[in-house]
Amino acid sequence: MTKETFLHEKHVQLGAKMVDFAGWHMPVQYTSIIEEHNTVRNAVGLFDVSHMGEVFVSGKDSLDFLQSVVPQDISKLAYEKAVYCQLPKQDGGLIDDLIIYKLGINYYLVICNASRIDEDLNWLVRNSKGYEVKIDNQSHNYSLLAVQGPKADELLRKMGLDTQQESFTIKPAKLCNRKLLVSRTGYTGEDGYEILVENKFSEELWDKVLEYGKEFGIKPIGLGARDTLRLEAALHLYGNDLDENTTPVEAGLSWSIPKDKVADYNGKSVIMDQLKNGVQKKLIGFKMLDRNIARHGYDVYYNGEKVGHVTSGCVSPTLGENIGLAYVKNIKEICTGAHIQVMIREKLHDAEVVKRPFVAKRNKVKI
Repeated sequence: MTKETFLHEKHVQLGAKMVDFAGWHMPVQYTSIIEEHNTVRNAVGLFDVSHMGEVFVSGKDSLDFLQSVVPQDISKLAYEKAVYCQLPKQDGGLIDDLIIYKLGINYYLVICNASRIDEDLNWLVRNSKGYEVKIDNQSHNYSLLAVQGPKADELLRKMGLDTQQESFTIKPAKLCNRKLLVSRTGYTGEDGYEILVENKFSEELWDKVLEYGKEFGIKPIGLGARDTLRLEAALHLYGNDLDENTTPVEAGLSWSIPKDKVADYNGKSVIMDQLKNGVQKKLIGFKMLDRNIARHGYDVYYNGEKVGHVTSGCVSPTLGENIGLAYVKNIKEICTGAHIQVMIREKLHDAEVVKRPFVAKRNKVKI
């Protein structure tokens, strides 16, 4: 049975085109993907991302437990701070990628991808043996609204947000006289917030954000623009750019793996070996040199040899070019400026390897 968020009827009333995504009936677009994409880049957009998972981890061994399951050094995570990390298996392959927030002493919030909630929970519970820890899945009790774009902060200030937050922080706050959690995070490359609110208040908050946002040019944004926004920012999508057969090093996420972490964790030996000795495949960014679009799964060639496959691809509304990510053999010749080919409808089409992100991120905020 396809699940629905508490905001499902709001999307229907707004005339959204609804699709099945990760077991949920979600809005893919309200007007057009390009219009919604540009709204987020230039003003502010509102997303329903309530399909994401919220798992609270607590107990006296919660820190040691988290240290054993993720590469990031959670012991260095300060109160009300967030960190991006992965959930690896023993062989380094990824069950999911996560954001972990420190809410208090021995109290953490883990945000999971919608398609991986069950797998994550199963893995966490299986690995909790011997630890005094509580793993509490509250995904069904909360909605998550994302307010993203250069005018996001101004909008929430207008609504009464009085917390001062840098990027990747989370704080308790009040909006519309409702207690909630507000994090300065997102999946667009733009500044913005994600608001965790009890389900029973989600519709009220959705309406208020749209009402207050009118003067800022706000629009509701569907999954289609969410995908083009994250791809322009070269942000990974689990199931496309990450999976159980790919390590964080292969995925170009070495920046998120501390080399001095003492605690052991699943996959550490493999990941550390790859950091030292290299990998067989790597993730690259590319742009097509013609009008064709490279889609997930298309084969990639270099000098007539098949060297990999496309993981994500789309038309970039910001650049007006067709862009993509691909895993290819880790050879030095496939570097920025190199020409590769993508097999599209049984014909090879030229593309150029380019630096990531495709569009500069504007989500780093300090106070």
